[in-house]
Amino acid sequence: MKAIQLPAIHQPVQLIDIPIPTPQPGEVLVQLKAAALNHRDVFIQQGLYPGIKLPVILGSDGAGVVAEVGQGVDPVWKGREVMLNCSHNWGSNPKFYGPDFKIFGMPDNGTFAEYTTINARYLHHKPNHLSFEQAAALPLVGVTAWRALMTRAGLHTDERHEKVLITGIGGGAALLALQFAVAAGAEVWVTSGSDEKLEKAKALGAKGGVNYLQPDWLKTLMTETGGGRAGYFDVVIDSAGGPGFAKLVDAAAPGGRIAIFGGTTGNITDVVVPKVFFKQLNIFGTTMGTEHEFADMVSFVKQHQLVPVIDETFPLEETEQALRRMDEGKQFGKIVLTIAG
Repeated sequence: MKAIQLPAIHQPVQLIDIPIPTPQPGEVLVQLKAAALNHRDVFIQQGLYPGIKLPVILGSDGAGVVAEVGQGVDPVWKGREVMLNCSHNWGSNPKFYGPDFKIFGMPDNGTFAEYTTINARYLHHKPNHLSFEQAAALPLVGVTAWRALMTRAGLHTDERHEKVLITGIGGGAALLALQFAVAAGAEVWVTSGSDEKLEKAKALGAKGGVNYLQPDWLKTLMTETGGGRAGYFDVVIDSAGGPGFAKLVDAAAPGGRIAIFGGTTGNITDVVVPKVFFKQLNIFGTTMGTEHEFADMVSFVKQHQLVPVIDETFPLEETEQALRRMDEGKQFGKIVLTIAG
């Protein structure tokens, strides 16, 4: 089979030919039709990820058809269209993953290949309304956004219609957080460094947004959302951190919840601590999610017929170009590999 292998850090990925793997007991062999990139893949290539073990076939997200089942796996899976949960071995504590937790696609070989093997417990039926490319775009960012918004921040889905702020709109997780929140009935606002991305977010249901490159962006945002207490946000979803986080503390409503799952602009600085405790704020760190959260996320996607946003597709042979596209950070949505065969 053809596969994309990273031989060493700071090196381009290579297209290689290797034998099709054999599913072990409890595993299935999946013929992949599509795979999606994540920043994780770029960070591994750049040597900026913990526990790197190379060479490896990258790729955490994938969708395809079950080609073979290993010993002990229900044969009904054979021939089924599936997508893969990439959050493995979470453990028994839903609040924090255990020592055996890992993300598919390093150290295990991942989805940038024509075939992959995976434990059958991580199979999910592909939602019928999604193409293979759309289904491949869902798993990692979907479970990340779901846990941040629904579990950690505890978005209310009743008649209260909470107000949500999502920063840095354009990445896959931020966009799915937007889609989840809108579908749940929230009033959603966004930030971005691109006016074009702000307009695209409005087309997905955001009520409005501001360009964070403007020095007075917070003042503008609070004015547009009603000013005073009416302008505060019940929930803030952030993936940037950095010095801008202090303004998110200002934007949060008294008793508000801030969930953060990334640090693309560096460490959090300049937070006025009394604002946190006088406003009774809750600030949560989060990453990935449990099997139960993944299943709930998929059910919600099916219920609301949500479709992940795809920025661009590349054939498997052009994975290096796709990685460079992601590294540029200009995408709006997921970058997906199409896999022939």
